[in-house]
Amino acid sequence: MTSLFKLIVQERDPKKLGSFLLKKGFSHQALKHARYNNGLILVNHKRRYTSFHLKTNDEVIFVTGEEKKNDFLKPSNNPVEPVLETKNYIILNKPAGVLSIPSRYEDNDAIVNRLMGYFTRKGAKDLKPHVITRLDRDTSGLVLVGKNAVAHARFSKIGKERFIKKYHAIVHGNFESTELTGLIDEPIGKIDSGVKRGVIPDGKSAQTEYKVLKQVPGASLVELRLLTGRTHQIRVHMAYLGHPLYGDQLYGVKDSFSRQALNCFYLSFPDPVNSEKDKTVEISDPSDMQNLWQKLINKNSKAIRIHY
Repeated sequence: MTSLFKLIVQERDPKKLGSFLLKKGFSHQALKHARYNNGLILVNHKRRYTSFHLKTNDEVIFVTGEEKKNDFLKPSNNPVEPVLETKNYIILNKPAGVLSIPSRYEDNDAIVNRLMGYFTRKGAKDLKPHVITRLDRDTSGLVLVGKNAVAHARFSKIGKERFIKKYHAIVHGNFESTELTGLIDEPIGKIDSGVKRGVIPDGKSAQTEYKVLKQVPGASLVELRLLTGRTHQIRVHMAYLGHPLYGDQLYGVKDSFSRQALNCFYLSFPDPVNSEKDKTVEISDPSDMQNLWQKLINKNSKAIRIHY
């Protein structure tokens, strides 16, 4: 299935059509793919080659080539929860326990598989999901997925630093009054041959902002913003501070919660497909985290007042 992108040339000194499209986030591969797979490029409704010279206010329409079908990806009929959907991307509320992309060991029920089933049920059989912002299996919350390779490529051009991702976490322990907000700036790297990470001197640079929202004796509700995107970053940084997440047996202690208490509740990004304006999406935390926090309140009854 092809996808259509419409752009208006606003530059005062526009370049050739090919250079213009590359600047707008279309890759060389996408231009070549369109040429040989039933795509086309129109300028003011006339088909043009990439060497065509543009003028200010020209209308450019780019129709992608048809994506090749991947016979190894299996559609799943399990449900998805769309939060925002456009012609070229979709934002989902991912439940805990579901992979973002299939693995070699589990290839039948990741978010990608579920979206393939969702697209098929809507009659769009040839759309191919491209995950742009992924989450760990046991982290819930907002995931951004491109519906085609061109949308994915255009998002990749805007830079990870322009995606604002915020999380809620329920962690063990309480913070001192002088530590209610802060920046964790500690490098993260592998500490064994498996998946475990840790703060190590020769690790990759990693920064996490945090803000304590509420506290009860022995537990805290924290808002976190990722400034970098290292594997397990929040889990590692919070454990480093001495406040491991509830349910995180890899970096914390055993407790009764069934998964790490972490939810991506906020996502904001510039929309490179439909406009340059920012899109912002915010959701509530899932019921399991809300129930956990309520149990902690009931158990301890008296909340700790927060003063900034």
